[in-house]
Amino acid sequence: MRTSQTYRTYFIVLLFLLTVTFLLNISLGSVQIPIGEVFAALFGGETSKETWRFIIVEYRLPKAITALIAGGGLAVSGLLMQTLFRNPLAGPFVLGLSSGASLGVALLILGAGVFGGFFGNLLASQWSLVIASALGSFLVLLAVLAVTFRIKDTMAILIIGLMFGSVTGAVVAVLSYFSNAEKLQQFIFWSFGSLGNQSWQGILILVICFGIGLLLALFSSKSLNSLLLGENYAKSLGIHLKRTTVIIILATSILAGGITAFAGPIAFIGLAVPHITRQYFTTSNHFVLLPAVVLCGGILLLLCDTVAQLPFTEYTLPINAITSLIGAPVVIWLLVRKRKLLF
Repeated sequence: MRTSQTYRTYFIVLLFLLTVTFLLNISLGSVQIPIGEVFAALFGGETSKETWRFIIVEYRLPKAITALIAGGGLAVSGLLMQTLFRNPLAGPFVLGLSSGASLGVALLILGAGVFGGFFGNLLASQWSLVIASALGSFLVLLAVLAVTFRIKDTMAILIIGLMFGSVTGAVVAVLSYFSNAEKLQQFIFWSFGSLGNQSWQGILILVICFGIGLLLALFSSKSLNSLLLGENYAKSLGIHLKRTTVIIILATSILAGGITAFAGPIAFIGLAVPHITRQYFTTSNHFVLLPAVVLCGGILLLLCDTVAQLPFTEYTLPINAITSLIGAPVVIWLLVRKRKLLF
């Protein structure tokens, strides 16, 4: 049994690692920028080259902040889903939110190729993909919430969420079949996920979504702790299960839906980070687990993005490929070493 002093030490280590990975993410890339120059650009000092300041402030800093928010938000939403459904394979997109976002983007991009006209005009807008993704996730959320108010069984909600994902996936497949090659390639690139090209307005919206989702999660921490011991035990403690379920689903939707709208569907982080965190924070207390997964999620996605940039080269790999290639072996190794899932 680990003490609170041990957990404090772990949090200090995680904060240090987060700082290091954040600075490395900004420093490394097709153009290597010394750490000292990064500090100068971030804190208003003079840099040796003006182009370095432009690269840091206008491109790499927004991307690093997006990675930090996306990693932490997806990790929190994954933890919420795994606790709600008491299923170690549940992730932030288990309710079909990612599929809903994909459907919204597919209707916009592929619809422009199939139908043209109205959809083509919409695609010209700077925020068109973000709005389409958010609307798709929101419509699936409304459908899931409608089901939640009618069904008490959380496992039934899980299955229905997966069915929503299957239906939206089928519609996307039909649109893909009839779309032209150019629009299909554009949709595929979106599905790879991307942390770059974010405006400061977009990052502000992401921060607001992250803050609201995290506050809802922290508000539900006591209920989440009770749910780990079963719904009957939670009821005996006076937990209102339906209200708690709705709040958890709302928190997950705000986090995962907002991140998907701006960065695309980023795989693996939400599923794996809660397991990685539990290997060291061996507690069921969500007041400890929630901040821990935020830090671990931010560190892992920053690390994956640094690798995806292929430092010292002009190439960049899809972030989704790196999250799976790096993360999956780590989780397999941890689970084999521990020989158990903490559920």
